[in-house]
Order: sequence, then structure tokens, then C-alpha cells
Amino acid sequence: MLLRYFYDEKLAQASYMVGCQKTGEAIVIDPARNIEPYLKEAEKEGLRISATAETHIHADFVSGTREFAKRLGTTAYLSNEGDASWKYGFASEIDARLVKDGETFKVGNVTLEVMHTPGHTPEHISFVLYDRDQTVPMGIFTGDFVFVGDIGRPDLLEEAAGIQGTTALGAKQMFQSLKRFKQLPDFTQVWPGHGAGSACGKALGAVPTSTVGYEKVTNWALRMEDEAAFVKELTTDQPEPPNYFAMMKKVNKEGIVVTTEVDRPRLAEANTVEELVKTMQVVDTRDGKTFGAGHVPGTINIPYNSKFVAWAGWLVDFNQDIAILAATDQLETIQTDLQSIGLDRFVTLIDVEKLTASQLTESYPDWTADKAIAAAEAGDVYVLDVRNKTEWEKSHYEQAHRILLGKLASRHEELPSDQPIAVHCASGVRSRMAVSVLQSLGVKNVINIDGGYAAIEDVLHDQTVAGKATSR
Repeated sequence: MLLRYFYDEKLAQASYMVGCQKTGEAIVIDPARNIEPYLKEAEKEGLRISATAETHIHADFVSGTREFAKRLGTTAYLSNEGDASWKYGFASEIDARLVKDGETFKVGNVTLEVMHTPGHTPEHISFVLYDRDQTVPMGIFTGDFVFVGDIGRPDLLEEAAGIQGTTALGAKQMFQSLKRFKQLPDFTQVWPGHGAGSACGKALGAVPTSTVGYEKVTNWALRMEDEAAFVKELTTDQPEPPNYFAMMKKVNKEGIVVTTEVDRPRLAEANTVEELVKTMQVVDTRDGKTFGAGHVPGTINIPYNSKFVAWAGWLVDFNQDIAILAATDQLETIQTDLQSIGLDRFVTLIDVEKLTASQLTESYPDWTADKAIAAAEAGDVYVLDVRNKTEWEKSHYEQAHRILLGKLASRHEELPSDQPIAVHCASGVRSRMAVSVLQSLGVKNVINIDGGYAAIEDVLHDQTVAGKATSR
């Protein structure tokens, strides 16, 4: 048997290829939409990918199951658990095998047993792996059920998809699913669907794999025996789900066009950018400080780094065409990245290096934390905190008001129009994106607080120390 691990750091998403070297067959568990890495690995190992299997209808990336089936004719093993709301709409278009708890299927001499593990979602299943004719499991592909050090959140259906009343029910189902998980042999390896950085849990570990025994000892969720306490803990302080999660649920349930049918973005001249801003979303991928020093009015700033995909999911509208300002040699990677979360309307790329100073007419100021605090105390500025709820509740500046960065587009009208808006996040990265969003929406009197809340805390601490010294 051969086992290969694939990890997309941009989405903190893991997938796996299991191959039977004797028969030359392979299956991919929870494939991403970009199937090329799997095909290259299979070719290298002399394997033919004949099937895929999905643990659930994913909310945080576009599944590659339909891509595989449409392009290669592979068989798809999909969950047949949950009610009618949780059936795969595209299953009738492909060679789909709908499976339930306790059923098994083979890929060559490798056996996979289906375990229904609801909690994260009603239809969620895990796959227990047996090599050859073994009667003890080698490992379990847990998807978004059990992670290293954490478990899947039960609130996404309610928070992201708007299905009311599912959080508490999901938490109770998760408690029962974990009882079954703990009955597996301690030596059983655990192969989860996500790692640190994913929004599918509260505190996922950075170690890629684990064992049942290790999780029983170290994972907070598996150590809790009281159901009520477990439900309360699991449903408290979950991070706010990205805007694009609802769209991912839709496309992974109904299906999405295969990538080979999506047009390649066209290259446009730099002098067209002002017109493009009027008709589509224009994203500038330069770093925040460079953007802040000068940019095209109406553009938003999402730096092209490891967080680009996640922030694009938060800030870009799926229903509008997209133009990207970036280096021309980044076109293919940017398109692949955007397609990984279903942003297929990337239609134009402009070489950002060819923009002229006469086009980069908009900027914004950076203020130090002490300047911002002095202005806030005098009532001369409105302080906006764009961090998430957990960060805010842990500690925040008492003069600040919070709107999550990803919600600014829908809530910017709540901001006052009669005074400057000074924006901060934790360190200054997210606040620069926030300033760009506000400027693109017409909120022009806006300031970035350099260094973010970390700098604000330092100033407040120094003021407290100085005040104590004076009082003595």
C-alpha cells in the first residue's frame, strides 16, 4: 500500500492518496479542485486514480471530486447520510456510489470502511483504512471530524449557511460520534482534513497527523465526559466564518464547472484600469505599505501572500468580474488560487509594474498609536477595530468600535461621516486591507494605525506606568 499526503498551506487543507501497488489503483480522499498534483504523483508512482471519496460537503474549498469524475471518469464515494437537504446534487451526473455507515469498498487490495460521524455536518462520514486482509485498522481519514488537538465546529451550518437551530444539535451529535472514535484501537492513525489556520475549528494543531490514543490523552474534546459541558465548550468562542463558506457549501453540493472549461484571464493595458474600476472589482496585490503610499482609486488591497486566498474569500464578490493588479508571471498561480474557492470570474490581469505615478493618485496616512490615542481621547477621531470577536473579547481599547474586516463592505454605513476613521487590527496587516475597502466604498477620511493593537497596548501600558509614577 502507498499513502501520500497533500497539503494546501493557503487553505490549511489536507487530502490523501491511497494506492494499491499490486493492482496499480489509487483513490484520493477529499481532493482539492486543482487535481494536477495528484495526477503527477500517481504518474510518478505508476498508479491510476480510479476513485475519490469525500467525508462531507465542504465549506472552505471547492472539492475536486466532480473535477476528477468529469475529466477522468473516476468513481466518487459520497455520503448518503443526513436528510434530503444533505444529498449531493451532482451525484446523478457522475459515477457516484452513495455510502452509509458500516459499508465497505475496495481500491485494489485496500479496504475502506464508512463510519458516520455527524456533528460538524449531518452527512459527515469518516473512512477507516484496512490494508490487504487485515482485521485491525491502520488509520482513519477524519475529514472535519477530529483534528490534531481539536474537533470540527458544529455551527457553520447556522453561521455560514443560515440553517437555524443546527449548532446545538450538531454539538450533541459530535459528542456521540466521539464515543465511537474512542473505541478505535489506540494505535489507529488519524489523518485529518485540516491543520492549523483553518476556520473549521477553534485551535487546530500544526502537527499533520496523530493517533487515536494520543488524541484521547491530549485533545480537550475527547477528555470531556459531561455532554452539557462539552456542548457549551464546543459552541463557545468559535471564530467568525468567512463570507465565502456559504458559497462553498452551495457549489460543493450542486457542482461547479470543471477548471478546463474556465477561460484564461486576458492581459489588459495599464491605461485601462480606471475604466475597469467602474465595471468590476479590481484587486491590487502589492504589499500594504506600498499600496498605502499610492494606488488607483477604487481598488482594494489584498497582498499576494499565503493569506491571499482566504482574504479574497472574505472580500471579493462571487457575483462580479474580477481584475487583478499583479506581475504577469503570477497569472496562472493566481487563477488556480482563486479557483480553489470558486472565484472563477477572474477575467483580467494588469501588470502592476506598468502603472504610472499619475494613476496612483490615492493614498492614506499612517499614524502612530500614541497619536491615534491622543486624537481619540480628544474626540477628534473614531477608532475602528477590525479584528475578530475572540481577539476583541480578550482585550480591546475602550474607545474603539469593532466591525470585522470581512464585514466592512456590508456594514460601512454604520461609520460616522463627520470625523476621521482610524483603523487598527492586531499588528497592522488587516487594517491596511480594511482602509483600502473603506476608500473603495467612498469613505476617504481614513487612517491606518501603524503597529495595530500591539502598539496601542504598549502606549496604554506606558501611560499607566507613567501615571503610577506621577501619583507616587
